[in-house]
Amino acid sequence: MRFIADFHLHSKYSRATSKDMEVETLARWAKKKGIALLGTGDFTHPTYFAELQAKLVPSGNGLFQLRKGDEGVRYILTAEVSNIYSQGGRVRRIHTLIFAPSFEVVEEINSKLGKLGKLSSDGRPIFGFTAKELIKMILDISEDCIIVPAHAWTPWFSIFGANSGFDSIEECFGEMSPHIRAIETGLSSDPGMNWRLSALDEIVLISNSDAHSPNRLGREANCFDGELHYQEVVDILRKKNGNKFLFTIEFFPEEGKYHYDGHRQCGVIFSPAETRSHQFLCPRCQKKLTVGVMHRVEDLSDRQEGFIPKNAIPSIHLIPLEEVIAGGLGVGVGTKTVNAEYDRLIERGGSEFHILLDASPDELASFVAPRILEGIVRMRQGKVSIVPGHDGVYGKINLFPEKREEEEFEKQLKLF
Repeated sequence: MRFIADFHLHSKYSRATSKDMEVETLARWAKKKGIALLGTGDFTHPTYFAELQAKLVPSGNGLFQLRKGDEGVRYILTAEVSNIYSQGGRVRRIHTLIFAPSFEVVEEINSKLGKLGKLSSDGRPIFGFTAKELIKMILDISEDCIIVPAHAWTPWFSIFGANSGFDSIEECFGEMSPHIRAIETGLSSDPGMNWRLSALDEIVLISNSDAHSPNRLGREANCFDGELHYQEVVDILRKKNGNKFLFTIEFFPEEGKYHYDGHRQCGVIFSPAETRSHQFLCPRCQKKLTVGVMHRVEDLSDRQEGFIPKNAIPSIHLIPLEEVIAGGLGVGVGTKTVNAEYDRLIERGGSEFHILLDASPDELASFVAPRILEGIVRMRQGKVSIVPGHDGVYGKINLFPEKREEEEFEKQLKLF
């Protein structure tokens, strides 16, 4: 059975998240997207965990389903935690995903963590002990748990981050490194970038949305061929069933908000080479530039761009359907026009991923407007124009660059 999974998301109890980030609404959106398996996110938060216990029931395979109004979506218990500590004379800020097999295991995890930090302060709690100590603590509770470094390349909060991370898994986790079998590549990098590091050849690369609102589900995800079963997921992420991992679904990494280097306040966007030529300083204000993911990958890589390791899991780059619709109709994302057209297409096409991934152009032509269909075809062919993201600013992606040129020409005419 082929199914799509998105493991990393946040509840309404995390900072800067939608009030709709709760399991019933998430299930409805997962169905729209075509996602069969969702992480719960935030199981460390006491109030949210109580809601999970009240609203979810075990499916009998280490996964969970809604107690009422089942949408056919299954849940896996997940959370993200932040460890901020000093090591090697530097402050380290590491975000980590935890997967757990049962409510009972989560209760033990929360009991331990609750003695070391305030779990109710945020859905993603902060601790002052090391990432190595975290993994030892979790696996001492249950060896069925999985620990995955989150958004591994983000400058500020990740294992390889330029500002607070490490140069290797071993430097971060020490003797616990063999238990790290997977990392999350994050929105600003994709598997192709990670393949440039031979040290990651035996590491499973996963992709997730890190969604803070329901419509962001699945902007990155994982496609498996197997049973909807906790142990199946564990085996895949520990590289015991690699043939069951079909592909990852990716942002175009340039669209991620830390892909290139730059300085948001001054509007400076630099490639790694440009940053080096400016001695890592903003040419306008002389402050230090934020070094992005591409630069960091180049620093650590030992292979040329384009290298593909043996048995590499493929990836497919997509643009969310709402953005394709907005580009095709020439209106903004989140407008009533886009929302209405999105709902119409989902009703006809079954799910967003069926429309973006699987449906043939002939099938789509029967219910998709020509300009939107053109956008889907261009996306599948990789014919996109992107201004790279930098210093916390998302990149700007455009499926119809010639339309932008027409708009600029019209503006110039109006000036005359």
